[in-house]
Amino acid sequence: MSTDRRPDPEQLLRQLQAEEQYSRRGRLKIFLGYAGGVGKSFRMLDEARRRRKRGEDVVVGAIQPKVSAEVEALLQKMPVIPLRTIGGVPTMDVEAILRRHPQVCVVDGLAYDNPPGSPYPKRWQDVEHLLSAGISVIATVNLQHIEERREEVERITGKHVTETVPESFLRNADEIEIVDAPPDFALQRDSSPLVNGEPRATTMLPQQLSGLREIALLLAADVVDYQLEAYLARHGIEQVWGAHERILVCVSPYADAAEMIASGRRNAERFHGELFVAYINRPDLTLEEKTLLERNLSHARAAGARIEALDGEDPAYTIMQFARAHGITQIFLANRMSNIWWDRVFGTPVDHLIRAAKNIDVRVFPV
Repeated sequence: MSTDRRPDPEQLLRQLQAEEQYSRRGRLKIFLGYAGGVGKSFRMLDEARRRRKRGEDVVVGAIQPKVSAEVEALLQKMPVIPLRTIGGVPTMDVEAILRRHPQVCVVDGLAYDNPPGSPYPKRWQDVEHLLSAGISVIATVNLQHIEERREEVERITGKHVTETVPESFLRNADEIEIVDAPPDFALQRDSSPLVNGEPRATTMLPQQLSGLREIALLLAADVVDYQLEAYLARHGIEQVWGAHERILVCVSPYADAAEMIASGRRNAERFHGELFVAYINRPDLTLEEKTLLERNLSHARAAGARIEALDGEDPAYTIMQFARAHGITQIFLANRMSNIWWDRVFGTPVDHLIRAAKNIDVRVFPV
């Protein structure tokens, strides 16, 4: 069995359109901090300074209300687009930046809300507008302001925030850099417990910082993995691996999949990966078979797996198509020994799948 196929004309057209759109769009680099005061703004402006030194046209579009002395010194050497005031609230002047049309714009604090009457309600949407216009952006954001991670971070810090950025926006970044400065560095710069309303690294316990760092690292890994998928899709390259483990457990009505799913969950948790559970969608299942399949799917739901129903006449081919499209790194499946001479000579569907699973580990559970 071979899963190789040449791209059809429509696929080639989609690749060309995606590459053209990508080439017109500005590049986005995000400095991600695990807490306030770790030095995101300084790192961002220091990179902007280096880019200006290399000859790039760089301007500052927005900066935090309160900055350190080091950041203020860097700002003195940078061209700054003045903020505009809407309803008495200062906000980034997107129209002025578009008229100026620099190569690179510095935007500090992606999560800020814009005042009523602004073209967009969120600052990150302003940045999206700049990127669409071909202006590259260097920006900062703190972990607690990522919408999907907010509750997890709040349980560690006890600090609730309302201004957020969706994780999907970070996934569109071309580069993400975690700012992991030691707490004593932040303390030397400013000993206040809050910076721009956010808790400082210096006010937290070591176990809190460790938890925040782990979340930030996992988030960065997700972004890098998404960048890889986007790159492969634009260039029509078949994906066979990802930035972290992706485990696919194949279930059917004919075997109890509880052990496979439990093992898959343990491996996914150990390597901070993803767990998929898939089954072949067959309309001719009996009531008993549907009941047994639903039992296996209940184990999958309890494990927090992503469940997929696959359509296809050839189970091995269908599973491999899904695995390669989703960057699966391990496949778990059940198999019983066959006494049929045909299977012994030509191989079972499991044998076919193992031969086709190049660069993907296959683990077979006997039943």
